[in-house]
Amino acid sequence: MSKIKVGLIQMKVKDKKEDNLHKAARLIDNICKEDVDMVILPEMFSCHYNTKNFPIYAEEEGNYSYKLLSEISKRNNIYLIAGSIPEKEGSNIYNTSYVFNRQGEKIAKHRKIHLFDIDIKNKQRFRESDTLSAGDKVTVFDSEFGKIGLCICYDFRFPELARLMVDKGAKAIIVPASFNMTTGPAHWDIMFRSRAIDNQVYTIGCSPARDYDYSYISYGHSLIVSPYGDILCELDEKENFITYDIDLDYVDEIREQLPLLKHRRSDLYELLEK
Repeated sequence: MSKIKVGLIQMKVKDKKEDNLHKAARLIDNICKEDVDMVILPEMFSCHYNTKNFPIYAEEEGNYSYKLLSEISKRNNIYLIAGSIPEKEGSNIYNTSYVFNRQGEKIAKHRKIHLFDIDIKNKQRFRESDTLSAGDKVTVFDSEFGKIGLCICYDFRFPELARLMVDKGAKAIIVPASFNMTTGPAHWDIMFRSRAIDNQVYTIGCSPARDYDYSYISYGHSLIVSPYGDILCELDEKENFITYDIDLDYVDEIREQLPLLKHRRSDLYELLEK
């Protein structure tokens, strides 16, 4: 079985964690009326994307948010890629995405590897490292459809990480992300298309909806790109959801027609995971 009906939820994030979680639950229940196999939530969907919020909203694995997300996936019989939430472990806080299977069991967890510390002159300054710690693992998980890679937002800017996921067998790469109004218009579409073309995989980005009432304004434009680089579907900036059927066998077809991965010169260069 290689065909997956994927649902992307692009939601506005509000002040209260519980409100965001229950809103996500309602939206998932709604999108599941379309018989989806997999639902994806945005980066930091349970709290505003602000460094001061992360320690306040953070929970240990297995606590309230985790249990609710597990129950949602089981109730709806879906794979749930639970965007990301602040995760606490000891004195560290991580930007973490949990993956649950149809039975509500956790089958993967990705902690954001590359922390978003930028200072774009006269435009955008943000330092995740002020409150977050970095993950240290490349994440690829097994599903009934095949292997799928997972990273979070700024991770996707590093082409080595996408290639490592592909080398581990990923035929799709899922990216909960919250690009802003500086980086989004400049790089969002072109980056998802570039990673798809270079690695001949589906790339899937899920963003929060745009909300001008808060200091960090997300770009929106959640999308799915084919392994040939075509944008198959894309939302605008508003709160909404979208579904699309992808076929992972198409990845093999593209790789046979244009065998980029086979043509790599391993006698001259290689990429190694430490």
